[in-house]
Amino acid sequence: MDEEWFLQIGHGVRFEWGPEGARRVGAHVACLVVVDVLSFTTAVTVAVEAGTAVHPYAWRDATAAAYARRVGARLAVGRREVTERSPWSLSPAALRRAPFTPRLVLPSPNGSAIAAAAGEAATVVAASLRNAGAVGSWLARHGYGVRDRPVAVVAAGERWPDGTLRPALEDLLGAGAVVAALRERAPAATPSPEAHTAAAAYTGTADPAAAVAACASGRELRGGGFPEDVAIATEVDAASVVPVLSGGAFSSRPIADRN
Repeated sequence: MDEEWFLQIGHGVRFEWGPEGARRVGAHVACLVVVDVLSFTTAVTVAVEAGTAVHPYAWRDATAAAYARRVGARLAVGRREVTERSPWSLSPAALRRAPFTPRLVLPSPNGSAIAAAAGEAATVVAASLRNAGAVGSWLARHGYGVRDRPVAVVAAGERWPDGTLRPALEDLLGAGAVVAALRERAPAATPSPEAHTAAAAYTGTADPAAAVAACASGRELRGGGFPEDVAIATEVDAASVVPVLSGGAFSSRPIADRN
């Protein structure tokens, strides 16, 4: 059984990294916020803005296609696999250009795996730099962030070639943006030292968009031929959607809706 110190028990706003962190804290919070800036949760905001329900899926293999058929959804392909017949991908830019589809399966070993790791114990929300302010407002309106209604903000991070977690600056900043927005709108929120430091990383960064573009992950994506994806991911607070996982898919909730 996990010790209370490891779970940041006693704090209303908690911060963790990766699928394992989500698995450990997910059963001990009322809400879990997934942050995968480049590019799962950014792609979710773009799709949900268009009215698409997004089904997260943790594996990009033959089972993803089978799952898409089962739920009656289109399947997003890899960035470099986009064709006229399969125009949907994890690329936010490709999603903006693709025709509308009511349901989309979006495989991702990071963001989707975190959503799955949360299980059914917590409400799951997708956040990015694009909608951090909207998510912070929604959390505050629903009373999250206090001791009796804790929220965990989980930064997805990236993976090293051996599969281990690589903490990623863009996700630290995205998570910090959510914590900062919640703290501003809910003075009674009680961040853990981990969450407080994540917020400080965001508020202490003079130009978060420039930082993401210049960081390792941003350089990798731009160098791979996807500068538009980085540009969309750094549209800070451009989106008002709050994608909430329900019935296996993320769909938008108004900021003022009720549980």
